[in-house]
Amino acid sequence: MIAALAAIVVLAACSRGDGAGGRRSRAGAAAAPASDLAASSSLPDTLHPTPYTLSVVFLGTSLTAGLGLDPDQAYPAVIQRRLDSLKLPWRAVNAGVSGETSAGALRRLDWVLREKPAILVVETGANDMLRGEDLDSTRANLEAIVRGARAADPGVTIVLAGMEAAPNLGPRYAARFRDLFRELAAREHLPLIPFLLQGVGGVDSLNQADGIHPTAAGARIVADNVWRVVGPLVTAGTGARGHGGTGARP
Repeated sequence: MIAALAAIVVLAACSRGDGAGGRRSRAGAAAAPASDLAASSSLPDTLHPTPYTLSVVFLGTSLTAGLGLDPDQAYPAVIQRRLDSLKLPWRAVNAGVSGETSAGALRRLDWVLREKPAILVVETGANDMLRGEDLDSTRANLEAIVRGARAADPGVTIVLAGMEAAPNLGPRYAARFRDLFRELAAREHLPLIPFLLQGVGGVDSLNQADGIHPTAAGARIVADNVWRVVGPLVTAGTGARGHGGTGARP
């Protein structure tokens, strides 16, 4: 379906293990060299108080961290500028870590939830696909993230970001990968971003030289994809008190 994700499979062998290096995301996660959704095990280290009264936290991979971009070009930073321009009291927290699998995202969940998000956007699973992880494990990790976030705050709104598999992996795998996001969103009543990279994946001019990670222009389109789902939620939740949730869960 998308040529850019086909290129990821060729680079997947470079994603063994966890390494650090490169630029740092807004949340302080180390960004590794642009090999695949490159590897790092760093945790966000700058979750500090802000003047904002509500937080939307983006738990994700290098696609969220903004690998290869300046921190203010990653899509969560684009979302923050949009929130500010609308004078909405929301802080957008980039908790992306390059190279992370769904298992890593689950291990980091308690740390990320210290931010007490009213909205948690979950973008993970692409690196599972690259490394050939069992999709049942990916599904179980995503389910555990949803359960853990709701246990910590029953009022949190969880948004799930969908992803597509590289076509090289075959139509059956691609369908199963796509469907695991859709099925989980339907079963758990989660707002779904159908495909995070819609309009960007496979477009050379919107991706960096690795053919995987969006350019600054591509990140702005990704922000549009995210905003179509998150925008109505933050607007609905602006009147919520503190971090107790948006009251916008379907």
